[in-house]
Amino acid sequence: MKKIVLVGLVVLFCQIALSREPAPNVNWDSLKFLLGKWVGEGGSEMGTGSGYFTFEMGLNGKVLIRKNHAEYPATKDRPAFSHDDLMIVYADPAAKQIRAFYTDTEGNVINYAVSVSSDGKSVVFLSDPQSAGPRFRLTYVLTQPDKIALMFETAPADKPEQFKKFIEGRVRKVSGVN
Repeated sequence: MKKIVLVGLVVLFCQIALSREPAPNVNWDSLKFLLGKWVGEGGSEMGTGSGYFTFEMGLNGKVLIRKNHAEYPATKDRPAFSHDDLMIVYADPAAKQIRAFYTDTEGNVINYAVSVSSDGKSVVFLSDPQSAGPRFRLTYVLTQPDKIALMFETAPADKPEQFKKFIEGRVRKVSGVN
């Protein structure tokens, strides 16, 4: 009896695994300008900060991984602090598009739809609208082969298209793929 149940479970698992739609083949070329290590300084409502981020391919070219570290000096209103986050960009077979998952040291989790401009010089990460909480938009624009302008914007839940700049900065590539 145990063998029959075990065989049934194995067959069921195989059917589930084989019935899943495979991830679409993604042409990562349009995002290759992001690859490498980038450093720079920027400003936000929290003051002037500094930091770096990296983009690298992962899982045998199936995902793009961004790791970010930023530091903000102390001000008269708050102590110095640092911020770390991780974003995984992946092909979503259900949505038939490129999406991204973001999480950070403050406990935030954001799911993004990803779009690349037709000229291949900018990419926008647009968060899914939520009934509660803000909406986010992160934009990278290639301004020179080794320079990117970036902007992080937020919009209130009741006005999900009315974005306001939260962080703006410029970064330069210090290593990686050109």
